[in-house]
Order: sequence, then C-alpha cells, then structure tokens
Amino acid sequence: MQSRNKFFDDMSQLMTNAMGVAQGARTEAETAMKSVMDRWLAGRDFVTREEFDAVRLMAQKAREENEALSARLAALEAAAAAKQG
Repeated sequence: MQSRNKFFDDMSQLMTNAMGVAQGARTEAETAMKSVMDRWLAGRDFVTREEFDAVRLMAQKAREENEALSARLAALEAAAAAKQG
C-alpha cells in the first residue's frame, strides 16, 4: 500500500512540476509576443489615444472659434451694408 501512495505522490509532484514549466513557457511566450507587437507598432505612424483626443479637442476648439468669427464677420458686414444703404 505504501508503494502505491508513493507512486501517486510522485505522479502528483511530476504533474505539478509540469504545470509550473507550462506556466513559465506561457509567460515567456506572452512576453515575447508583446515585445514583437511593441516593436511592430513602434515602426508604424500610429498615435496613442491621448494624442488622438488632444488633437480632436484642438480641432473642436478651432471649429468653434471659426463659427464665432464667421458670425462676427457676418454681423460686421450687415452693419456696414446698413450704413451704406
């Protein structure tokens, strides 16, 4: 009976060790893949989300300023036309 328990203990230990090795290999593969993806993305002209949001806000502000200036110009032109006519 003792030898049977030892066999199962040894098998259990072997499986535990194999799972540890598999987990280590998985972590190593994930790290390598992340490194490859980071290098690939760095070689492209992609922007970060923060950069995109900053430019979007700048464009929105410029659009609002343009609309305000257009309205002001239209009011000045109307006032000038009223003085002439």
